[in-house]
Amino acid sequence: MTSTLGGLAITLSSFVFLYLLLLALIKILYKQWWIPTRIKKTMNLQGVKGPPYRLIHGNTKEISNMIKEAMSRPKSLSHDILTQIYPHIHSWSKKYEGKTYLQWYGSQAQLIVMDTELCKEILNDKDRVYRKPKKEGFALRLQGNGLPGIEGEKWSKVRKISMHAFHGESLKTMIPAMIASTETMLNRWTIHEQGKEVEVFEEFRLLTSEVISRTAFGSSYLEGKNIFEMLMKLASFLVKNTYRLRIPGISRFFKIDDEIESEKIVKGIHDSIVEIVKKREVQAMTMSGEEDRFGDDFIGLLLKARHNPDVNQRITVDDLVDECKTFYFAGQETTNTLLAWTIFLLALHPDWQEEARKEVLQLFGKRSTPNSDGLAKLKTMSMILNETLRLYPPVVSIIRRVEKEVTLGRLTVPANVELHVPNLAFHHDPQLWGEDVHLFKPERFSEGVAKATKNNMVAYLPFGMGPRNCVGFNFATTEAKIALSMILQRYSFTLSPGYVHSPFRYITIRPQHGVQVMLHPL
Repeated sequence: MTSTLGGLAITLSSFVFLYLLLLALIKILYKQWWIPTRIKKTMNLQGVKGPPYRLIHGNTKEISNMIKEAMSRPKSLSHDILTQIYPHIHSWSKKYEGKTYLQWYGSQAQLIVMDTELCKEILNDKDRVYRKPKKEGFALRLQGNGLPGIEGEKWSKVRKISMHAFHGESLKTMIPAMIASTETMLNRWTIHEQGKEVEVFEEFRLLTSEVISRTAFGSSYLEGKNIFEMLMKLASFLVKNTYRLRIPGISRFFKIDDEIESEKIVKGIHDSIVEIVKKREVQAMTMSGEEDRFGDDFIGLLLKARHNPDVNQRITVDDLVDECKTFYFAGQETTNTLLAWTIFLLALHPDWQEEARKEVLQLFGKRSTPNSDGLAKLKTMSMILNETLRLYPPVVSIIRRVEKEVTLGRLTVPANVELHVPNLAFHHDPQLWGEDVHLFKPERFSEGVAKATKNNMVAYLPFGMGPRNCVGFNFATTEAKIALSMILQRYSFTLSPGYVHSPFRYITIRPQHGVQVMLHPL
């Protein structure tokens, strides 16, 4: 009797196991085969083609191999970088013709949209149907659920805080920190003798991380620098694993070393920011009743929102941590690459370097530090920065996601499809900019962006467009103008013979081997 019951138990357990296994296989088959097949058929019937879908990997292996091959080719000093950064988009957009095509990141359908009218519709998003994609894996660990990835009321609350921080009087209060950090960098440069080489990409990395640390954490900026180093490690994991897809569900049970280490780093960042928050709150208790008792830096503004008397306007501690991470990484990375590429282009074009220097000396002289009134009058420098952002934009693709079926122009787009707006392709499109599209010509922007783009605003999207454009745009350009002005007051510079031109995508477009210039004190 006992053995019979035992046999029944084993049989029942086997049946349950087989049943659960069958459900898991059906779920995997549904996600990996049925949904992609249905989406592909729907888009094909509308004339939208693309590379064949492959189980598990989609097109990631092809894309990865195309990028590796492009990076291995001999380089010149050409600014024609689309074929190097996005060789798959350059190739497949021609092969499959038209202004849209379908590609696959694993089982995720990605509609590459290169029709400017459709892109306007996506980015303006009047009906609020084109949402930010949900972050997962290493991207989530790096940025958390900060402003770029949130929606609804939470987005409105945090966007309001960020707008206050990076515009008007609040931005002006950050200028002294930007000047002080630039002076620290230039003091390092004084040890270089006439004509000695400096690798400015690394110098600007140190500069921008210090500026972010000071403006985000104020007197706690040394602790902020430690947070930045941890974020850089997380960024390296993200880049390393971008095109490495794993069998669905396996990461729940078997984690790779990068995942294990990144989780420890995320906890370290969270604990570090919370510790700074606690110190600031204790400090604020002695200043009760004062409007700015939490401080006027970024974390002070977040703390003010954290303790808002209106419960509906408050943010959580986790919200605060995520916003610090976003500001820290996005603000530093964007300005760092902008400064590096601008110095590279001015070293290549001494005529524009001299024009920029004349303007700086006219407004600030050779000794005076930049001020907010003068920064607003830097027309030549604004033209140079705009052209740099056109040729080497920090953001190379803007991604949205549809949660339910939508009508986009004449297309019916199924639910759960990602829409990719490859703004790098627009920036390098001769139909939008003319046959000299790959030349450095700041004069394009002499009458502003609208005239330069012939009012086709999709042609120029270095910081996005519409309600979800980058809130830190003014912060980045103000910091860049200050740093460039103070450099031009003291030095002329030429490109080092050792410089190797190799732009590559590391979240933003970076110079793979740095930017080496020869400094010539004035």
